Amino acid sequence: MKVFRGLPNAASRAPCALTIGNFDGVHRGHQALLARVRDAADRLGVEAAVMTFEPHPREFFARMAGDLSKAPARIASLRDKLQSLSNACVDRVIVEHFNAHFAAMSPEDFVEKVLVQGLHVKWLMVGEDFRYGAKRAGNLETLIAAGRQYGFHVEALPAVTSDGMRISSSAVRAALAASDFDLAATLLGHPYSVSGHVIHGKKLGRTIGFPTMNLAVAHKRPALSGIFVVQVHGLADRPLPGVASFGVRPTVEDSGRVLLETYVFDFDRECYGELVRVEFLKKLRDEEKYVDLPTLTAAIERDADNARAYFARQDAAATSSTDRI
Repeated sequence: MKVFRGLPNAASRAPCALTIGNFDGVHRGHQALLARVRDAADRLGVEAAVMTFEPHPREFFARMAGDLSKAPARIASLRDKLQSLSNACVDRVIVEHFNAHFAAMSPEDFVEKVLVQGLHVKWLMVGEDFRYGAKRAGNLETLIAAGRQYGFHVEALPAVTSDGMRISSSAVRAALAASDFDLAATLLGHPYSVSGHVIHGKKLGRTIGFPTMNLAVAHKRPALSGIFVVQVHGLADRPLPGVASFGVRPTVEDSGRVLLETYVFDFDRECYGELVRVEFLKKLRDEEKYVDLPTLTAAIERDADNARAYFARQDAAATSSTDRI
């Protein structure tokens, strides 16, 4: 899969079947849309392409207003989004920097300069509520009219539902905020996880008996926060159990930097630089600020005990199920 930061140069502007959106989480609704794009690309003999945005447009406008709390929580990092798009057999992804210039582009300029001249679109699929151009002035009706003018076909994908619920990034965010990982997995089509390369931290954990594996999180508002039972993929030939803290570590620093710290049980190997994936299984509690390190250490020990007990119950249930068979 080819990834472009902004519109590709002239040599890379092959005709394409395209879809446009934020694709946060690449949930099952997105996957249905991407499958239609892939089918159209194959039928027309062109590339399947996605245009997405960084930052999220609502995040950009929240920053401009000076109130980041109005920005949507992020389900996935750009890394995880691109991996999901690759899994959907997309050929080309354009990651467009959403800034004041792009936000001010008229609907007509967006069609002519981006879709026609920039991407050579032959077929386009969007959601029924798609809006584009300055002040969201462009809609599905104007896009279809533009397609007739410039010679590309436009289709709209109706909302995808599950048990009567519309599958959307907002629904995934709500499920994660409620720590309903079963519902999140149903909406996403897979268990919720966060991936990244292991980085060096302050190495405080090893001094208190709980060495952690640290992943940096680029965005300030992840969809999860707190202490979780997790399993880690990528360190061994099977998932490894552990307990993780996802947040800003209020006891040890006040920088506001978001970090995913995971204590992997019975694991003693340096793994700096390795690419891992942390899968979330159960929330234990919210983040707290403790008065001193001994109090923090006691809390981590309780969390680790509770996580070990969770895995013991899961193993017992699996054994019981096998015995019944």
